[in-house]
Amino acid sequence: MRAMSPTQSRPDLLNAPILPTLKKMTIPMIFGMIALMMFNIVDTFFISLLGTEPLAAVSFTFPVTFTVISLAIGLGIGTSAVIAKALGSNNLTEARFDATISLLVAVVLVLCLSLLGYLLIDPIFILLGAGEQVLPLIHDYMNIWFMGSVFLITPMIGNSVLRASGDTTTPSLIMGGAGLVNAILDPILIFGFGPIPAYGISGAAIASVIAWACGVCVVLYLLAFKKRLLSMKPGTQTPLSCAIKVLKIGVPAAGANMLTPIAMAVMTALVAYHGPQAVAAFGVGSRIESIASILVLALSMTLPPFVSQNFGAAKLNRVKEAYKSTLKFVMIWQFSIYLVLIALSSVISQLFGKEQAVVDVIKLFIYTLPLSYGLQGVIILSNSSFNALHKPMNALILSVIRLFVFYLPLAYIGNEIAGLLGLFIGAALGNLFTALVAYKWFIKQLQELSDQSV
Repeated sequence: MRAMSPTQSRPDLLNAPILPTLKKMTIPMIFGMIALMMFNIVDTFFISLLGTEPLAAVSFTFPVTFTVISLAIGLGIGTSAVIAKALGSNNLTEARFDATISLLVAVVLVLCLSLLGYLLIDPIFILLGAGEQVLPLIHDYMNIWFMGSVFLITPMIGNSVLRASGDTTTPSLIMGGAGLVNAILDPILIFGFGPIPAYGISGAAIASVIAWACGVCVVLYLLAFKKRLLSMKPGTQTPLSCAIKVLKIGVPAAGANMLTPIAMAVMTALVAYHGPQAVAAFGVGSRIESIASILVLALSMTLPPFVSQNFGAAKLNRVKEAYKSTLKFVMIWQFSIYLVLIALSSVISQLFGKEQAVVDVIKLFIYTLPLSYGLQGVIILSNSSFNALHKPMNALILSVIRLFVFYLPLAYIGNEIAGLLGLFIGAALGNLFTALVAYKWFIKQLQELSDQSV
């Protein structure tokens, strides 16, 4: 039997019914997101068994590892946008070369960033506040993490290539498989097993690197041989022009991604004025938000390939319909999640709060901020859709507007007026105003592109 070509085997994002297509793409991504969360939970659990200092050491590594991961996410967004547009334009040669150069660019950039981080471990972590007790443990973990980071970036970019072609099931399986390998290896390498010695905190890093390396082997095999989405034939492009295309979207996207932890740090500082119980409750609230927003995060990975392919095919009406339908669904879904959280507020607050003050703040959080999660979904999906339309600066500006014009200032004003209740209401209002700006701006951008194509 003759092998199916990549064009034939890809989901038809240009002609198939919009909502069923997006549903088919998004469901596997939800499971992939859950697998990714489990990856982090398993790591944290086994490291916590080593004691407080190893757990503190890994906690210190988050801002640094997140910087590298943010770069990877940004490059993945750029990769997906340029490849999906090329596929939508029916230019398979360009898409294959884009994929190849994107992988090479990502590897080079991450190697440079990781080498810099490796050489500056001590000054970086001393600046972050790490003491002499945890610095050796940070070295044990980060030395391996930095050396193996290239194995993290490759599957992330490879998965972006697959999603750009409309395949969201395979990336989810790769993420799930890597998480499973990590979960199996963590206790073996951390605590030892038979002839394998106990590596302690280093074992957690080794387990992660091996899991990522397995992902590299799988994703490169699929891209090169099964999907045939890699090629060194440039067509009308040059490696430099291709790299610039990816970086033009990827760098602003990475920058926008890095704004989130900065904003969360400021929010935590505002909450901290109300005592450690409030900070503990806000930490629980942040975890509730990450779980409640899984569908939105999954859609933020599946809507952009749809938008980019139809943008490349000049089918802007399908882009507009997909965007509006997705936002409508997200608003209804997130409001339903809000009602569920309200119904379970007593159970959730009692489960995570050991003191009455913590229980009270968790309930206060649940009754206020999750009401705006649908609006937050509008912002996230508008942001990812701007990147998909090759408008990365719009996405970056929208992130700045959300965090530093509305979200944080209104939270601060609310905190000054009405304490924690005002802080949460102010943050919710920030999501409302930003969602209105995001929606109107994206629709206007689509209209301008439609006028240009006439």
